[in-house]
Amino acid sequence: MGAVSLSGQTRTEREVRVRAPGKVNLSLRVGAREPDGYHPLATVFQAVSLYEDVVARPSDEMTLTVSGQQAERVPTDETNLALRAARLLAVHTGVQAGVHLHLHKGVPVAGGMAGGSADAAAALVACDALWRTGVSREELTDLAAELGSDVPFPLTGHTAVGTGRGHLLTAAMVRGEYHWAFAVRDEGLSTALVFATFDELISGGTRLDPDADRALMQALRAGDAPALGRALHNDLQHAALELAPSLAEPLAVAEDAGALGVLVSGSGPTVAALARSRQHALVIAAAMTAAGVADDVATAVGPVPGARIVPAGTAGPLEDPADRSL
Repeated sequence: MGAVSLSGQTRTEREVRVRAPGKVNLSLRVGAREPDGYHPLATVFQAVSLYEDVVARPSDEMTLTVSGQQAERVPTDETNLALRAARLLAVHTGVQAGVHLHLHKGVPVAGGMAGGSADAAAALVACDALWRTGVSREELTDLAAELGSDVPFPLTGHTAVGTGRGHLLTAAMVRGEYHWAFAVRDEGLSTALVFATFDELISGGTRLDPDADRALMQALRAGDAPALGRALHNDLQHAALELAPSLAEPLAVAEDAGALGVLVSGSGPTVAALARSRQHALVIAAAMTAAGVADDVATAVGPVPGARIVPAGTAGPLEDPADRSL
């Protein structure tokens, strides 16, 4: 027997499957740490076609299993962000039911691409549909912000400007699509350690310039990929390179392969290279593979939509094979 989800898509009573994208920070500007321990951010997110899939099924308890890329590195206990999202929604709505969540990983773990945040966003949407709690997207976004600064964006997807801790989102005007190649490392970087290293490096703090990303925003509105490549920026890149000097290697290989722009994604260690086309992204990925500067490579396109329910009976794998590793 079927039911109708909040998005109007059909689902079975037995499970709800939601897909949420990873992200790349086209720009990430970081202010000095404030007394509450947080850093003010000004960032431009773009959702890309590397996905996390979350399947929610009825259960007497709240449990979680994981498959896919680097699944062995994902915690399945109470620290898992998707489980925390399910518990938060249950408390918020007064639901007494449990849920079993299965995560299929397609975004690098601890790679600066918000894979865990995408899991949490997908879990919120999936549990809301499974439990029929009828929570609005605005409420879900508020709950997402309680879970972490990066969690609201995978709900909305596309391209957005993030302020505050990165959780206050404004949709950006974008023309066209952008092709990416990613160099992935098996060993992640601790976001907290990257920020701590950033604090040591700036020793005194920086102020955010509201006009710093004007050229980047103009490039997005014009659909000008070369101009976007020139405007890519990451204040955390120096800190990531201090902690993992070998990241200089994929950065250099991508540049030599003609990338329009290349940077460390978020807090790293994934390196993102902007390409001229899908074929050029494959060329850059192949160059990184041949040079042995990555444990894995992937290509993707952006922007893509945020977390969405996948209709019941949809055929095919949990991730898009066209955008996976070479």
